[in-house]
Amino acid sequence: MKPILFPGLGLEININNVAFNIFGRDIYWYGLIIVTGMLLCLFLVYKDKNKYGIKWDDIITFLIYALIVGIICARIYYVVFRWDYYSVHPNEIISIWNGGIAIYGGIIGALIVAVIFCKVKKYKFLNLCDLGAPYLALAQSIGRWGNFVNREAFGGETTSFLRMGIYDNSISDYIFVHPTFLYESLVTLSIFIILLLVKRKQKFDGQLFYLYMIIYGVGRALVEGLRTDSLMWGSFRVSQVLAIILAVVFSIIYVFKLYKTKTKKS
Repeated sequence: MKPILFPGLGLEININNVAFNIFGRDIYWYGLIIVTGMLLCLFLVYKDKNKYGIKWDDIITFLIYALIVGIICARIYYVVFRWDYYSVHPNEIISIWNGGIAIYGGIIGALIVAVIFCKVKKYKFLNLCDLGAPYLALAQSIGRWGNFVNREAFGGETTSFLRMGIYDNSISDYIFVHPTFLYESLVTLSIFIILLLVKRKQKFDGQLFYLYMIIYGVGRALVEGLRTDSLMWGSFRVSQVLAIILAVVFSIIYVFKLYKTKTKKS
């Protein structure tokens, strides 16, 4: 496998998508990176749980259901917007091991579980969202490096300073593309840091969750415009349109909540 190049940074990275082999079975870097991100965020949630009054056992229960439903919804989202393919290959709809999930579908699934969970356990929905928002961003930032190892989720060709060289077997040469996995990793890492700073002086319930939806929406809309593997609905990039809508909606809610909070204090 040819190395990945970052000529603007003077880097040449040679990495196989298989990390190691156990009893004849390949263990992939992608899975290890995802699990590492999840375990790190789980540890941070444990340290942060008391601030929002949510029991640890309940957090674990929620995460189990949210993970299962989130993966299912992420797959459904992907299949729906690739229906031109899956309608012809229905036997591949459940073949998630071949790739094909969408983060917004996963977020939607997790939010559905959160609503039901909070109703059953008598927790405030926004408290649970505020607890999880920073660490969801961190998990996304780490997880995007799985895309790097898999040589996927990159953008169109470019000559920019951060261009990434991927060997294209069809032309037996390198193509230099936008490393959109890196852009989104940096966006979500920035969200994580911003939310931690805001949390110190949080003014109202839902503030961290709203900020996550706003900043991620703006960042995803910009990055999505550079990608070559976007889910499409006609001539529109689905995730880009959804990101813009969510950023606008939650910006309005955020401004309203902030105004209402200042009005109460005065």
